[in-house]
Amino acid sequence: MKLRSYIFIGFFLSLLLSLVPFSGNFTNAATPTAMSTTGFAYAPASVVSFTQGVQKTVLDNGLTVLTKEVHTAPVVSVQVWYKVGSRNEVKGENGLSHQLEHLMFKGTTARPVQFGRLFSALGSQFNAFTSYDETAYFGTVQRDRLEALLTLEADRMENSLIGTEQLKSEKRVVISELQGYENSPGYRLDRAVMRDAFPTRAYGLSVGGTKADVEKFTLEQVRNYYQTYYSPDNATLVITGDFATEPVLKVVKETYGKLAKRGNDEKRTRANVAPSSPVASTTKKAPIVLKQPGSAALLQAVYPLPDIKHPDVPAIDVMDAILTGGRSSRLYQALVESGLASSVSGGAAELIEPGWYDISATAAPGQELGKIAQVLQESLGKLQQQPVTTEELNRAKTQLQASYILGNQDITSQATQLAYNQTIAGDYRFIEKYLAAIAKVTPAQVQQVAKTYLNPAQQTIGFFEPTQPDGKPGTSTGGSGRTVENFSPGKPVDPAELAKYLPPATSTTDSAKQSLPEEFTLNNGLRVLLLGDRSLPTINLSGQINAGTEFDGNQKAGLANLTAANLMNGTKTKNALTLAKTLEDRGAGLNFSTSREGVSVSGEGLSANLPILIQTLADVLQNATFPAEQLELSRQRALTSLKVQLDDPRGLGRQVFQQAIYPENHPFHSFPTFDSLKGITRDDLLGFYQTHYRPDGTTIAIVGDFDPVKVKTLLNQAFDKWQVTGKPPVLKISSVPFPQTSTRLNKVIPGKAEAVTYIGYNGISRKDSRYYAAAILNQILGGDTLSSRLGTEVRDRLGLTYGIYSAFAAGINPGPFLIQMQTAPGDTQKAIASTLGLLKQLREQGVTEAELNTAKRSITNSYPVDLANPSDVSSIILDNSVLGLSRSEIRDFPQQIQAVTMAQIQKVIEDLIKPENLVIVTAGPGDAAPKGG
Repeated sequence: MKLRSYIFIGFFLSLLLSLVPFSGNFTNAATPTAMSTTGFAYAPASVVSFTQGVQKTVLDNGLTVLTKEVHTAPVVSVQVWYKVGSRNEVKGENGLSHQLEHLMFKGTTARPVQFGRLFSALGSQFNAFTSYDETAYFGTVQRDRLEALLTLEADRMENSLIGTEQLKSEKRVVISELQGYENSPGYRLDRAVMRDAFPTRAYGLSVGGTKADVEKFTLEQVRNYYQTYYSPDNATLVITGDFATEPVLKVVKETYGKLAKRGNDEKRTRANVAPSSPVASTTKKAPIVLKQPGSAALLQAVYPLPDIKHPDVPAIDVMDAILTGGRSSRLYQALVESGLASSVSGGAAELIEPGWYDISATAAPGQELGKIAQVLQESLGKLQQQPVTTEELNRAKTQLQASYILGNQDITSQATQLAYNQTIAGDYRFIEKYLAAIAKVTPAQVQQVAKTYLNPAQQTIGFFEPTQPDGKPGTSTGGSGRTVENFSPGKPVDPAELAKYLPPATSTTDSAKQSLPEEFTLNNGLRVLLLGDRSLPTINLSGQINAGTEFDGNQKAGLANLTAANLMNGTKTKNALTLAKTLEDRGAGLNFSTSREGVSVSGEGLSANLPILIQTLADVLQNATFPAEQLELSRQRALTSLKVQLDDPRGLGRQVFQQAIYPENHPFHSFPTFDSLKGITRDDLLGFYQTHYRPDGTTIAIVGDFDPVKVKTLLNQAFDKWQVTGKPPVLKISSVPFPQTSTRLNKVIPGKAEAVTYIGYNGISRKDSRYYAAAILNQILGGDTLSSRLGTEVRDRLGLTYGIYSAFAAGINPGPFLIQMQTAPGDTQKAIASTLGLLKQLREQGVTEAELNTAKRSITNSYPVDLANPSDVSSIILDNSVLGLSRSEIRDFPQQIQAVTMAQIQKVIEDLIKPENLVIVTAGPGDAAPKGG
């Protein structure tokens, strides 16, 4: 079951490297009881309406405006959605919508500067995406910057600067992005399947386009497309958050009302004439088979569906939840629990025109795709032949309902939901009718839609058969300590020059003091942080257990991961399926993931389900049994994951980079190998569990709608018997010096189109006194792909990369300082040379006062947006505690940033920027290496 936001179906194409976590859960289900037996109040989904309070206004020029006041945090979200996507394209101009999306950041006639720099200066968390039916731009800021954000979006709606130089550089960036997708076997299989499923329709084209088409785009072509589709009457403006409606509508009318209609309705609808329902077929098509370089074997099956307004849509979504909604779902049980597949997922794309249902699976090692296809068809046939059980139906409805609420806890997600419904369904209130219909879906309706749409004769199925299934890592090529060319960067962009293009903020935000969590320790040493938030009936739980991969060692690399992966596979009183149903019956989730310094726990659910979350967490932390048959299944999944990682330039590059920085005896050096994973026994897991899973090494943070007194009682009851003796294991981690000279390493992976490069060395810990200065320095250097020095020079001016960024991985212990970028093989050396030139410039010339102040404002202005999401707050207060920071750090962080001086920045540059002592690792196509190196 995929998120029901179809910007995620297929390949969601975002302008930036980081994807904003969208809500797509426009779903609801049966109304549960009002009070649980534990005494925790339950607010049914029917009382949570995200369309209540929405005001719709249509300007004279046709612009649709949706406003919704949400006064839970001093932030606002502004989104502009244009009703244009790959659906509006034809062969020969595939990718035009996506190309235009990129160009919309290149500036306007009045503001001829990179808009990413303007958004960053405002402290906006911003992004953009292109999908099948829409192209959208969004930003979330402190409330006093709302008017500025509206001004910028209105400016580029009518005055975007689409010139020869802009198109030339951004074509290279788009091609870099598209070639990066070519690294993924899943992308290549999806493209082949969709082309075959929809040979005469635009939905069969890749959303991002093709390299061949992008190379041929002309200036006139792009400008005409902009004039046709970027018109007020083809757009929806959504504003959510902490504002007063009437004054804001006045600003909207003044700002957007003067924009003229342009384009042609008839031209807009020319591209796609499709049937209103799937065309019946009597013959089953042969599978598409791709035999190409890769790692894991993949299967993808596609079935035609109706459009979003069809009355079958609610039953189709319930069917999807029954088939692929969690561990208890039919396809997970049939394919993954049987050992045939490592993973299975599904999703229904219900769009403006008839869409499709998609099922994807990754084969387990040694398993045949034909067998997976056979079992898949048997499972679908059973659904067609027999009504689903009441238990399955209720579970599916509850999962959809809970995901609807949990996915809309922040204003950005709420704005996205409103914009999606208005743009795709033609009515922001569509959700209300949909929710009512979901609640009424019957077993007979589920059976009927399965018969209607999961017809084998309408199936398009594809197999990806890797030509290197052994999963061996890429081979090394020669490297050298120097690049093949010198590069002198231009002067950094002057923030003062940028400032003249910034609309003014209306006032200074007088944000309320952030509430601090209550912190206490149970008798057994388990630390707890509680922070109430009554804005929605939800719970967000974050936790960390000091049982990370740093304790593995090289011989048992993968042990911490396998231990965490098996926690939910059974306890003394519940098997894996019972544990899954305990949570999934209530639409709740509990997950464990391993990092170097700990096991992360993430849990979420509606507020009534907090007791279930805590009781399940306590059960698996104290009573996990690690069944042998489940260990073997998880080992097979881990081996598949390792194959995929070693076949991915990002995964292999990061491993080689890290192992070049840290010596073999360092905990950060170890990575799983096929031999280490195969050698781990059940006794190893039990020993690791008993040694490292301790209450005095565990921290839990809970944010949401709860009674603190009841939660404390619940925690004490659940964890009272969890006792340990002795002191927890402690690692002594030695310091790692800078490399003596520069090191160049290159790894060749067959079949890849783009290279990924890592540049850096060991950095600092989070508690290092230089951390805040380093955070500001990083913001200037590469903290933002569009507004940083690296982004401005390497991406924006030279067009050498789709994305480049830098980061200090500062944890309990020092982690690496790194720069990462993706490049075409022929551009890799230029990009590395330009990056080294920028580092030398930074080392020799430092930063300006204006850059320092702009970076401070960017960090501190965007920080309140993080605090507006309860899930993020839960993670922040947990991390602060685990890192040994003050409980008030969540409130003090902006002041710590503002207090940094130029002298401290200069000291950090002197201490931490070492252009002559870098480790440089490139993974990908073989010709990325220096000639003769």
